[in-house]
Amino acid sequence: MSDSPLPEYPRPQLVRDSYLNLNGRWQYAIADGVPATYDGEIVVPYSPEAPLSGVNRQLLPGQTLWYRRSFDLPGDFAGGRVILHFGAVDQTCRVWVNDVEVGGHTGGYLPFSFDVTGALRPSGNTLVLAVQDDTGNGSRGKQRLRRGGIWYTAQSGIWQTVWAERVPDVHVERLTLTPLPADSCVEVTVHASRGEARIEISADGSVVARATAPAGRPVRVPLPEARAWSPEDPFLYDVAVSLGTDRVRGYFGMRSFSVGPDADGVPRLLLNGRPYFHAGVLDQGYWPDGLYTPPSDEAMVHDIATMKRLGFTMLRKHIKIEPLRWYHHCDRLGMLVWQDMVNGGEPYRPWVVTAPAVLPLMRLDDRRHRRFGRAGAAGRADFEAELRATVEHLRNVVSLAVWVPFNEGWGQFDAARIAAELARLDPTRTVDHASGWHDQRAGDLRSLHVYFRRFRPPRPDGRVLVLSEYGGHSLRVEGHTWGEKEFGYRRHRTADALGQAFARLHEEQIIPAIARGLSATVYTQLSDVEDEINGLLTYDRAVLKLPEDLVRSITERLRLA
Repeated sequence: MSDSPLPEYPRPQLVRDSYLNLNGRWQYAIADGVPATYDGEIVVPYSPEAPLSGVNRQLLPGQTLWYRRSFDLPGDFAGGRVILHFGAVDQTCRVWVNDVEVGGHTGGYLPFSFDVTGALRPSGNTLVLAVQDDTGNGSRGKQRLRRGGIWYTAQSGIWQTVWAERVPDVHVERLTLTPLPADSCVEVTVHASRGEARIEISADGSVVARATAPAGRPVRVPLPEARAWSPEDPFLYDVAVSLGTDRVRGYFGMRSFSVGPDADGVPRLLLNGRPYFHAGVLDQGYWPDGLYTPPSDEAMVHDIATMKRLGFTMLRKHIKIEPLRWYHHCDRLGMLVWQDMVNGGEPYRPWVVTAPAVLPLMRLDDRRHRRFGRAGAAGRADFEAELRATVEHLRNVVSLAVWVPFNEGWGQFDAARIAAELARLDPTRTVDHASGWHDQRAGDLRSLHVYFRRFRPPRPDGRVLVLSEYGGHSLRVEGHTWGEKEFGYRRHRTADALGQAFARLHEEQIIPAIARGLSATVYTQLSDVEDEINGLLTYDRAVLKLPEDLVRSITERLRLA
């Protein structure tokens, strides 16, 4: 077990010099009330179910997981306010500092923080959390207590970095950085209680623009002849903001995402105003040793860089929100992101979420909430609140190109209205309103999943055609499996058979469809996950199942077709 896991600064687009990482060894207990003694040590930020936590114990509904650790503040934390940050805790928690309850939070995928200044001592501080993970109708992603097939091991508790920072009384609360290439500028909003901020923008270490901005008011900063961001040239501008005695650093990229016709009038995804094919991979974001939590910063980079080396230009982040450092690496390495919202709701009916895989013409009206497991008004309201918070949380991510609110009918409701709301919240990106099936004829994309039949492009309907899941060809690699069962959509017994099927699928069905309007593909999937063995990589990321040159030859033809 590591004493200092994931030590990197967790918020790359709002960086301060004051930083106290609280990852590492904590005490833990599973008990009904405040424990008199703790059961042992847990390595934060790994969930107790993850091997890297050192616990390997499943938190069950109705149980309470307790965390405790002591900490001292660095000497440079004197003065101002101290903010305590949690990257993500699954699912409901209460937090105490020195026996003072400083706050609580519900929702397992988004960050939260508390001003703990009034509860702190000069030294010998104690931090305690109580966590429950009953989920109910809340967001749960692909977690299940009984894993199997496309559903994976449930996890709970702290699963992203815990950290603290010192800020002045008046400080930058967040930045909104909106590139506007068509207007040769970037719009900067410095969110703070009051004051006037100074903004400095640099490129390759040289200052290229300066401006001032009243707190809370957007200011456009001219950037004539700006260098565009793309997967082929992921150039990033640095931004430094000063507000009183507060200093923060961030970055942005000059790029635009939209839809429009190509030279033949076919609707396409546009990057910086030009058609750009998204050759993507489905990315579940699970790890054999960390579950939801990557084992290291280098592990995140390895996944992204490997897919880029294979010629892919996009990752569809599936039913999960990653630590901000993952998005940072996509920004700097040049990998487009399609971001799924996390699904929730009541138990799903198989005839709603599974039958359409083999009945392609089945399309249900998602305004009938009960059949989609969305009868509860409170659960629907929670989903919409989390959707809005997710947009704000990831708004500045340079590489994020597409929002995906619903997948395969899982907890889907009012998708046409939700798509319109997403477009209002963030007009700078496109929306795939219902990935897979139960299309409500809304959003920017007509989004299909095809596994058990031949892919035939449907008749145009004015939207951009995307194949947002396909493939799923599986191969078991001995010595690199994490389950006794085998799940995949097309099973193969040898690497040669897998390679031949992969090439034939693309040559006969996928590449010819591009001329007929196909504008993006999402191959299932980046890696195996537990019983699901249809990854390009094994679950431990040790084996690439297909020859690299074969994959590159296919992705090159996708991008150039």
